[in-house]
Amino acid sequence: MDLELKDRVILVTGASVGIGRATAELLAAEGATVVGVSRNLGPSDPDRQIDHVIADVTDPQAGDRIVETVLERHGRLDGLVNNAGGLDLRSGFLDITEEQWLDMFDLNFHAARRMSKAALPALLESGDSAIVNISSSSAHLGTMLNPDYAAAKLALLSLSKTLAAEFTGNGVRSNVVTPGLTRTAIYDRPGGFGEKVAKFRGIEFADIVDYMATSVRPQLTKRVSEPEDVARVIAYLVSPLASQVTGAEWVVDSGVLMQI
Repeated sequence: MDLELKDRVILVTGASVGIGRATAELLAAEGATVVGVSRNLGPSDPDRQIDHVIADVTDPQAGDRIVETVLERHGRLDGLVNNAGGLDLRSGFLDITEEQWLDMFDLNFHAARRMSKAALPALLESGDSAIVNISSSSAHLGTMLNPDYAAAKLALLSLSKTLAAEFTGNGVRSNVVTPGLTRTAIYDRPGGFGEKVAKFRGIEFADIVDYMATSVRPQLTKRVSEPEDVARVIAYLVSPLASQVTGAEWVVDSGVLMQI
């Protein structure tokens, strides 16, 4: 299917790994000019038109600098994917420090808020553009393992709907993609969240994804999502084909969240 992304410029944060990288590569394959943002060097392939900006999106001034760079290089901006985020294992609400709360909200909420504010003038000028915010199924599921992360992602969901209400009439749609358990470096990286959960639960690190998918959040499709599964939904929502979709939440979690 042609997503009609040719000549469109799409900005993707957290583009060096996981869902962000899969999204950047898919959008580029669909003909978009993609600018990937991350703290370290990310995907770079001139044949796929993947550009890159090295920046820390938790820096309050980063959003303006990133958008300015995109406009200098490409002259326009048609889409923003707020994907950058991260989490850490907590042992319970009382053990989370003030600094940890603030850092978690900075990365998972305020970075997207600042990027949206910085990008909106250019997106409004485009007149047919989209913001896609990446939340998490944790936002809907109370857990002692990451309540600060869950709260930040729930705030992002609310912000996205607010942006839709204010800006859709002026040509900027805003939607949320909510991944569930997804096979990314968060679970596979040694020393990362997956290994910490494995130690906390008393299971082998190699078994953590299967354990999460069967015992913690059973997957109806009988498999864990890959980054590409989520990227396909993001690419559709940022494309003109989704022109009637705004203020919506699209859950990609193998049926774990079955709200009515």
